[in-house]
Amino acid sequence: MAYIKWTFRIVLIAIVGGFLHYVLPQRDIVRVVNTYEERQDFGGFSDIFWQNTAGETADAPVSRDVLYLQTVQPDGSPMVYRNQDTGWGWPFYFKFDTADLQTNAADAISPRETPQWYAVRHYGWRNTWLGGGIFPNALSMKPVASPDTRLIPWFNIVFLTILAIICLSIWRLWRNFRRARIDPVFDEIDETADEARGWLAATFDRLFGRRK
Repeated sequence: MAYIKWTFRIVLIAIVGGFLHYVLPQRDIVRVVNTYEERQDFGGFSDIFWQNTAGETADAPVSRDVLYLQTVQPDGSPMVYRNQDTGWGWPFYFKFDTADLQTNAADAISPRETPQWYAVRHYGWRNTWLGGGIFPNALSMKPVASPDTRLIPWFNIVFLTILAIICLSIWRLWRNFRRARIDPVFDEIDETADEARGWLAATFDRLFGRRK
């Protein structure tokens, strides 16, 4: 039973942690090298990582133009972002300025010899092996002095702190409720079961026990 409980807890923590890692904002320091627009077919498994693909299936895929930002990280590895409005949908970033961000990104292109570094705020993951590819969605960008600029995730710190306080409060309420309402019921059931077992044992001894 202990193994089942710990397995359930680990799986639950992994799911919640992965969900938070995907939806919470992150920032990368990158150099913009190109912006482009590409026709994207929807209808596969990776649709859950794109915006506004409701109703599109593998049997009836829909194509849509998607804007992309091509960047290079300080270590030279590439990072590609999609640039899509979130609108009023999930996650609730209320992004409506896709065209403005694409224009700013095109204006920020710089060569390797004279790099200009930007902090790109985004959410999501980058994955190349799922059908259609998965790209993080760029939310905004701002110039930084150098690739060594320290970025402190204040929003994530405050959000996770509040979430931890809420979860701790709920856990304490549940613990107090369990001790006051549920545990006494189980204790009474255990006592009743013990009495029933004692009565059955005594009855069995009277009926089938050996007389001296």
